[in-house]
Amino acid sequence: MSKFNILVTGVGAIIGYGIVNSLHRTGRDLNIIGIDIYKDAVGCHFCNHFIQAKRADSPDYIDYMISLVREYNIDLVFFGTEQELYRVSDSRDQLKDYIHLFVLNEKTIIDLSKDKYKTYLFLLEHGIDGIPCCIAGSYNSSVRELGIPFLLKLRRSYASKGMAMIYDETDYNYWKIKSGNNFMVQKVVGDEDHEYTASVFGLGTKKSLAPFVFKRKLSGEGSTSKAVVVDISELNKRIECISSVLHLIGPTNFQFRLHEGRYLLLEVNPRISSATSIRTAFGYNEAELCIQYYLEKKDVEQPKTMFGSAQRYVSDIIRYENCINI
Repeated sequence: MSKFNILVTGVGAIIGYGIVNSLHRTGRDLNIIGIDIYKDAVGCHFCNHFIQAKRADSPDYIDYMISLVREYNIDLVFFGTEQELYRVSDSRDQLKDYIHLFVLNEKTIIDLSKDKYKTYLFLLEHGIDGIPCCIAGSYNSSVRELGIPFLLKLRRSYASKGMAMIYDETDYNYWKIKSGNNFMVQKVVGDEDHEYTASVFGLGTKKSLAPFVFKRKLSGEGSTSKAVVVDISELNKRIECISSVLHLIGPTNFQFRLHEGRYLLLEVNPRISSATSIRTAFGYNEAELCIQYYLEKKDVEQPKTMFGSAQRYVSDIIRYENCINI
C-alpha cells in the first residue's frame, strides 16, 4: 500500500487535532502535514511535519494552499476550521486543477450552512419542518410567535457563538443592536439533556451511510464534552430524510433536540465535527472513510461500531527546554 501525504488544516483546534488523531488510528502508512496560523498550535506535536499557515482571509490564501499541495505532493486535504472550508469552497474555479484533493461537501449545502435561516427555509420548502424562527419583527411580535424566553442567535456563526436567551425587551434591544443584520430569533425547544449530534457520510447521490449518533452534553466552548452512543429509529429516519434532500458528499454533521416527542434540527455542518475523535473510538472513523471515498475511490461500507459512552477532560503536553534544575 502506498504512503499517502495528508494535509490537515487548523491542527491547533479541536476538529483539526481530532482529525489527526483519527488518521493515526487508521493503521495506514501516512505522512501527516499539519498547518495552523499559530506556530505553537498543540497539533504540531501530533503531525509528522508542521507549518505555520496563512489566515483563510488572506488575499493569497488559495495560492498558498496550492503551493503546499505542490511542494509536499499532497494526496488529500482535511479542513480543521470552517473559515478555510468556506474559502476553498468559494474558490473552486481557482482550484479547478486541485479541487479533487480537498475533502469538500456539495457546494449547495456548504453555501446553505453559512446561514442558519436560509437552511431553515430550504428544508421547509422541501417539506421538512424545523424550529420556528424569524428574522424580522418587534419584541412583542416575537413573544407572540415564539413564547418567552426565546433565543436570539447569529445567522452566520459557529460553536454556539453569539447566542443569547431573551427574557425581556431590554435584552432583545441590546442583542439586536449588537448583532446588526446578522441575527434571527428562534423558539426554545427541548432541553440540554436531550440534545443529539449525528454524523452522516454522503455518497454523492441521495444515498448516505446510516447515521452514527451521540446523545451529548456541550462544553462551554460549544463542543461535545460527554457523549453516549444511541440508535433511535425515529431520529435515524429523520436524518435520512434530510440527507436525501441535501445530496451530501462526504462527512456531514447534524444537531438535534428532542421536543414534545419530535427530533428538531438545530443546525447542519457540512464537515467533520469536533466529536470526530470520539466517533473514531467507537469504530466510526470519518478520516478513514474520507481516504476511501475521496482518495482511493472505493465503495465505502458502513463501519462496524460499538455502543458506549465518552467524557472529555483537559490534559497537558509538557516540553522541557533543558535538563538543568532551577
